[in-house]
Amino acid sequence: MSTRSAAGQLTAFLEFLGLNRNSSAHTVAAYRSDLLQFLEFTAAHLEKKAEAVRPGDLDLGVVRAFMADLYRQGQSRSTVARKLSSMRTFVRYLRREGHIDSDPAALALSPKREQKIPAHLSIDEMTRLLESPDTSGPLGRRDRAILELFYASGLRLSELVGLDVDDVNLSARIVRVAGKGGKERLVPFNSTTQKALKAWYVDRSALRR
Repeated sequence: MSTRSAAGQLTAFLEFLGLNRNSSAHTVAAYRSDLLQFLEFTAAHLEKKAEAVRPGDLDLGVVRAFMADLYRQGQSRSTVARKLSSMRTFVRYLRREGHIDSDPAALALSPKREQKIPAHLSIDEMTRLLESPDTSGPLGRRDRAILELFYASGLRLSELVGLDVDDVNLSARIVRVAGKGGKERLVPFNSTTQKALKAWYVDRSALRR
C-alpha cells in the first residue's frame, strides 16, 4: 500500500496519460478536473486535509457518496457517468501500480442513459417549412416535392435520399422503400404530395432535355 498522498498519485497518473497513452492536452485536462473534484470531496467527506488523503481512502463508500453528491447538485446522468469513468481509470492505475489492493470504482453502477424525447415541429412550424421553397422556379418546386414526400410518408432521411424515380407510383400514391436489412415496404402518401411530385416531374423532364 502506498504512503504517498492521493493528490501526488494523481499528478503521476496525469503524467502517465500524457506520456504513455499519448492522450491529448484536452483529455488530460478533463481527467484533472474530474479527479481533483473527487479528491476534494473525499477530503471533506472524511474530514481530512487534502494532503492527508491516501489512495486507500478511495473506497466504494466514498465513490458512491461522491456520485450521490453530484446528483444532489443537479448534475446530469451523462456527467455523472463521465466522472465515474474518470475515477475508474484512475483507480485501475492505482491498483496496477500496487498502491491499492482492490478496485472499488468497478463496483459502482454507471447511471442509465437518459431517454430524451426527440424534438418535433408544431403544425404551424411544419406548414411554414413546407411553404418555404419558392415554387415559381423548378428547383423550388423540386424542394417542395421533397419536403411534401418527407412529411407525408414519414420516411427516414436515409430512405428518402435513397429513392429512385421508379420507386414512386404516382397514380397509386405509393412509394417503395428499402429499409434496414434490405426489407422493402410500401408507404402511401397524400394527394398534396402527388400534386407536388407531378409538378417536379414536368420540370425534371424539361431540365433533362
